[in-house]
Amino acid sequence: MHISSVSRKLNTWSNYLYFCLGSQMIWATREDIDRHMPEGFKRLYPKTRVILDCTELFVQTPSSLLLQSQCYSSYKSNTTLKGLIGVPPYGAISFVSSLYSGCISDKEITRASGILDLLQPGDSVMADKGFDIEDLLRAKGVLLNIPPFLGGNDQFTVQDVLQTKAIANLRIHVERAIRRVKEYHLFDCDIHYQFLVQSLKCIQWHAF
Repeated sequence: MHISSVSRKLNTWSNYLYFCLGSQMIWATREDIDRHMPEGFKRLYPKTRVILDCTELFVQTPSSLLLQSQCYSSYKSNTTLKGLIGVPPYGAISFVSSLYSGCISDKEITRASGILDLLQPGDSVMADKGFDIEDLLRAKGVLLNIPPFLGGNDQFTVQDVLQTKAIANLRIHVERAIRRVKEYHLFDCDIHYQFLVQSLKCIQWHAF
């Protein structure tokens, strides 16, 4: 079988699966979350609706200097595409954003991804320190749980240390979910930039 035939079949079925499975609702309801809430969350953060984190995929460096600057991630020191992942407390993936250029901030990708429209008053969101989204969530009546900042203090208080440890132990669910996806090794190589040029819907860049 010729390589181009294999490529066409793979692309056809990939697109078909994307449209069929991509239309399925995976966002967990409040009732489902409460029903399957792990004990650690019940005890400390019972209103948690979703745990957020971002992941980045390496993309080939484009020849255009403008596109290079748009796709350059200072965190990865490389050109990347960035996506927002959300999981409920019980660990299943419940939200996957579109891919954005690597320079987008955690706050901007949260705003642009549409996840704010899914949250309800009284929910709480758990995330890492980089998610400076408290103002976005407050407008929706949603609480943000992130590790405390040191601020102007010389060291953390005992309560701050315990809170940091508790959030880190619970946040690990989203990191495990991202790791499981990457264990399929679909993104071990840099994504060919020409492929993205042919499929513009795969990349969204927001000027900010």
